[in-house]
Amino acid sequence: HKLRKMDDPELEAIRQRRLAELQSKQRPAGAGNGESQAQSQAQAADKQRENEERRGLILAQVLDPSARERLARIALVKPEKARQIEDSIIRAAQTGQLSQKVDEPHLIQMLEQISEKQTKTTVTIRRKIYDDDDDDLN
Repeated sequence: HKLRKMDDPELEAIRQRRLAELQSKQRPAGAGNGESQAQSQAQAADKQRENEERRGLILAQVLDPSARERLARIALVKPEKARQIEDSIIRAAQTGQLSQKVDEPHLIQMLEQISEKQTKTTVTIRRKIYDDDDDDLN
C-alpha cells in the first residue's frame, strides 16, 4: 500500500500530462472544426455573392434595358426558368455567340426555345366502361 502511495504522484503526473496532451490535441481540432466550418461557410457565402455579382455584371453588359426588365419579371414568377435563361445568355456571351445585346424579342425567342425543350407531362385517366346488360335485351 505504501508503494502505491509513492507511485501515485508519479502516476498522477503521467495521467495529467497525458490528459493535457489529449486535450490540447482535441481543442485545436474541435475549435478548428468549429472555426473552419464557420470560415468555410463565410467563404462559401462570399464566393456565392461574388458569383452573383459577376452574373449581374455580365447580364447588364449583354442585355438591353427592356430585356433585363422582362427577365426580372420572369424571375419574380418563375425563378428557375429565369435562372435557366440567365445561364444560357451568360454561356452564349462567354463563348462569343452573342454579336449584339440581347433585346426583348430575342429574349422571347430564347424563352420559347426553353419552353419547347421542357417536356410537358399529361395524365390521361381511363375509366372502365361497364357493360350494361339492359342494352343487350333490346
